[in-house]
Amino acid sequence: MRLDKYLKVSRVIKRRTVANEACDAGRVMINDKVARASAEVKAGDVITVSFGNREMKFRVLNVSETVRKEEAEGMYELL
Repeated sequence: MRLDKYLKVSRVIKRRTVANEACDAGRVMINDKVARASAEVKAGDVITVSFGNREMKFRVLNVSETVRKEEAEGMYELL
């Protein structure tokens, strides 16, 4: 699954366009490498997202195309 879509489906970022812009600005990293919005996300990857002066780091547990709101937090674990 594409990185921008994963960030939206997992509800880390509310909109896919915002996720896309964050990737273009270099604020999203997969396994400590700057990632593009089209990067492929798979289970076990560690994603770091920088929001202003705050940083969120989490491990991908599973990848699925559609998830209900209640199940979204089960897609990743915070580190």
